[in-house]
Amino acid sequence: MAEINVRKIAMVGFGEAGSILGADLAAQGREVVTYDILLDAPASRTAMLDKASRAGVRTADSFNAAVKEADLIISAVTAASSADVAQSASEALQAGQIFLDINSCSPATKHSNSQKVQSSGADYVEAAVMAPVPPQRLKVPMLLGGRRAAEVAPALAALGLNASFLADEIGVASAVKMCRSVVIKGLEALAVESLLAARRFGAEQEVLASLQGTFPQMGWQDKLPDYLISRVAEHGRRRAAEMREVAHTLEDVGVAPMMALATAARQDWVIDAMKAHGVKYPHGESFSWRWLADALSRELT
Repeated sequence: MAEINVRKIAMVGFGEAGSILGADLAAQGREVVTYDILLDAPASRTAMLDKASRAGVRTADSFNAAVKEADLIISAVTAASSADVAQSASEALQAGQIFLDINSCSPATKHSNSQKVQSSGADYVEAAVMAPVPPQRLKVPMLLGGRRAAEVAPALAALGLNASFLADEIGVASAVKMCRSVVIKGLEALAVESLLAARRFGAEQEVLASLQGTFPQMGWQDKLPDYLISRVAEHGRRRAAEMREVAHTLEDVGVAPMMALATAARQDWVIDAMKAHGVKYPHGESFSWRWLADALSRELT
């Protein structure tokens, strides 16, 4: 197989993950163009144009315009939108293009997306993003799957990404991601439920001390509670949607998703409660879980 040479990158979706990866790739001198559906809405277009400009990323006014002549197309949208992007790719891509699906979707969804994309002649590679993107940015670990994943991995590494080959089959990488999320996002939901209640009882110091004693390496008396609860407060709606994808994953192999669905409900509850109390996430400021607990002190169901 010939070496993969990535000259132009199309970033479909310019939210948290897409904007960070796009900005870092552009900073390396790569040609990066993005299309996001928020560019289609007058109310959000100006903000999106400004965001892309600050990142050094060119914008396109349509999916087709963004992906034209792109060597690598990165789909970085919500789980709910990933199938629509794959469908658009089936109609616009051609042989020689590589479609990298980094969305948090079930293996079944990735299978369906791959069939759509590959019907165009393009190559589909799934990527399971195994940690939050903001802290590590391009270096966030990704597991790759697909018939050309082994070839794509070194090409992504040449771009500065921390991508490693996992499987020739679609679905294995996303299964790793989904099963991990049961624990990671479940821990976030548990922290919300436990510590908001403990705060109301005036018992949070003792609860945190007990958790620290049981799990001394996790940082329960340090930054961990703020980090876990901040992820819910900032991205709870999206994370709830991802947990429903986890639920589909579990159901597909005959495991009842009791914990996954409960986690999704608690993640959604935080966003609903914040909205009801007029509480906004403090972007650009340090986050305190105690501040959030006090702001929501009149509502817990």
